[in-house]
Amino acid sequence: MDTNLLLLIAVPVVGFASGFINTLAGSGSLITLPMLIVLGLPANVANGTNRVGILVQSLVSVATFRRRGALDVGGSLESVALTTIGAAAGAALAVDLDEALLRRTIGVLMIVMLGVVLLRPGRWLAGHATGARSSWWIRWPVFLAIGVYGGFIQAGVGIFLLAGLVLGAGYNLVGANAVKNLIVLIFTVAALAVFVVNDQVRWGLGALLAVGSAAGAWLAAHLAVERGAPFVRWALIVILALSAVALLGDVRLA
Repeated sequence: MDTNLLLLIAVPVVGFASGFINTLAGSGSLITLPMLIVLGLPANVANGTNRVGILVQSLVSVATFRRRGALDVGGSLESVALTTIGAAAGAALAVDLDEALLRRTIGVLMIVMLGVVLLRPGRWLAGHATGARSSWWIRWPVFLAIGVYGGFIQAGVGIFLLAGLVLGAGYNLVGANAVKNLIVLIFTVAALAVFVVNDQVRWGLGALLAVGSAAGAWLAAHLAVERGAPFVRWALIVILALSAVALLGDVRLA
């Protein structure tokens, strides 16, 4: 098969899977970043190009959740503000990280989260119906920390946002997904601007990725609203398990 034709087919298909996964949970970059690197992009350029797909899928998912009445814009302002402040601080940090240790730590955290999702289904399904929001002195540090993490690492931040929004802010999984995508959208606008300024975006591949990502995000958002929190919970369980295996098995992101 012609290489260009293969790209036209494969990149949007992988983008579709990433958009679907990221809208329901997170860690879609576990499949898009390796693909872009295999296609010959340096790691930093792959990272920048990947943000094009994330930006478009976030726009589509936020618009879809809002049209379906699932996005709590007013109630999300606190978490949006806190994570944005944290992300700005995280982007400014200049620290040396042990990548292997970091990957394994995230993998272990995902296994712990998988246990919480499996053992406490009611909290994830009912949200405000069964539990009140945590106190501000718990919520604020949690969302600031998630923002810092997202600012300088990003990978898997959607899953940590879901945990904070469900267990800390009291959303069910559908509402949490809507707010999570709004937060990621704001993260990505700032991050993509940095990559563009540094000429680390390949717009052709980014556009192909965005086409598939938009379709995947649209489908995932509709399924989340129509099938409700039980469907999203099982999708999250599968994604958590696969992400933990990939991270602990040292599947390379870059």
